[in-house]
Amino acid sequence: MGWKAHPCDGLVERVGRTMGICLFLANVVGAVVEFGYGQLAFNAGSRACVSCHNAPALLHDAPLAAMYFALASLVIGWWAERSYMASVAWIDEGRVPSDAERDGLLRQPWRLAKGAFLAWLGAALLFGIGSVAFYGRPVSHGARVGLDIVVGGLTTAALANLLVERAFRPVFAAALVGAPSTRTTTFTIRRRLLRAWVLGSGIPLAGVALVPALAEGGSDRRIVLLMTVLAAIGLIGGLATIAVAAESVADPLQSVRAGMAEVESGDLTAAVVVDDGGEVGLLQSGFNAMAAGLRDRQELQDLFGRHVGAEVARRALAGGVSLGGEQRDVTLLFVDMIGSTALAEERPATEVLAVLNAFFAAAVDVVGAEGGWVNKFEGDAALAVFGAPGDQPDHAVRALRAARALRAALDDLAAAHPGLDAGIGVSSGVVAAGNVGAEERYEYTVIGDPVNEAARLTERAKLEPGRVLVAGSTLARARSEARHWREAGLVELRGRLRPTQVYVPVDAPIVAPA
Repeated sequence: MGWKAHPCDGLVERVGRTMGICLFLANVVGAVVEFGYGQLAFNAGSRACVSCHNAPALLHDAPLAAMYFALASLVIGWWAERSYMASVAWIDEGRVPSDAERDGLLRQPWRLAKGAFLAWLGAALLFGIGSVAFYGRPVSHGARVGLDIVVGGLTTAALANLLVERAFRPVFAAALVGAPSTRTTTFTIRRRLLRAWVLGSGIPLAGVALVPALAEGGSDRRIVLLMTVLAAIGLIGGLATIAVAAESVADPLQSVRAGMAEVESGDLTAAVVVDDGGEVGLLQSGFNAMAAGLRDRQELQDLFGRHVGAEVARRALAGGVSLGGEQRDVTLLFVDMIGSTALAEERPATEVLAVLNAFFAAAVDVVGAEGGWVNKFEGDAALAVFGAPGDQPDHAVRALRAARALRAALDDLAAAHPGLDAGIGVSSGVVAAGNVGAEERYEYTVIGDPVNEAARLTERAKLEPGRVLVAGSTLARARSEARHWREAGLVELRGRLRPTQVYVPVDAPIVAPA
């Protein structure tokens, strides 16, 4: 067959050539089996020499047999090539196969095996009927000729299926990339073992059982009966044994597959019972070890996310360790508790810790609800970032909503923890956002003037009745929030050269700047 070159480094061409060789070898083996089986079966129990009458089926008319199989090879080869090329057209087109195309490719070995058997079945009909119609043989002789050829055809089909299936593994691998793990498989353990048994034992035993039907001459009836009974026992017993063996392998694998489905759905507590001492047991143990490893990984990722923030954790796990960062336009929200030193002096340490945890929990909940993340806790203060590491075009709006919500949450929290209060400062601008530290120890943070401004605004906000101060740079980026804020003039912030335009909530008392 003339295969054409295709992409994927000649994958289609290589597999196509291998497929042709496999089909050719399967037919050669089938012909050898047919010849040997016919030679023995047609003369079983006969003391006469091999004659034309007692020759194997395909030797009755060798020229006709050669012509038939030459024609059959051309037809089957042409059909096999077209069928194969249609099943891998998606490779030539450079796309992912559809579910129907994937299933069609997986069934190709079985289709090609059936095509090969049909060619042998045609030969069985042709030579079986021909021996009666053209050579005047008895009908029983024609039936024996047909059975002889069918045995060769079954051998060819079984071997072709196994060889072609193995040859197709490279294209199977390409087709199964990204395929759902829940897809229905055409290659069950039961079918694989059954096909192997049919080729290795079923066909030979069936041939032995059919010897009485094919043999001519004075066969010993007791020997023939014994052969038939033994062959029948071998067929029935072998089939039952291989069925039990297939179940003993398939059932544990099914439990592993069910466990994998649970893991895929998010249940990492899945585990399977290890009830096999061989390779299947190792697979079961391996699955349990994998699930335990995934649970540990999930716990570590969750812990990592709690320490540095979920978005930072995801980016770190996806991109690895890389010191340095990038410039980002962000909004910073700084919140600092008022009177924490006096609180520590007046109350037990455990009570102070409970107050701090309640304070930080409120900050984390409010900031998280607006898509921000708390970058760090510093004693009794917290710095929240909006606009990094993920893009947030409306980061200023989110931060201002968070500032108003946090102020309300702290007022509510003061009912349970009397005296709890905090100042909130918000500023926007360009910062350097990235990993700072060393390869052995680093953290994701933001550095720049807006960070300092937010901290200074927080200091000043502690002196304001409304407890919230927002820089004009933030309001300039969040016009939709303007109705919730009013201008409070210019204020001098510690350590800054120029005064800062600030805004306060509209319901905050009006206080002249200091």
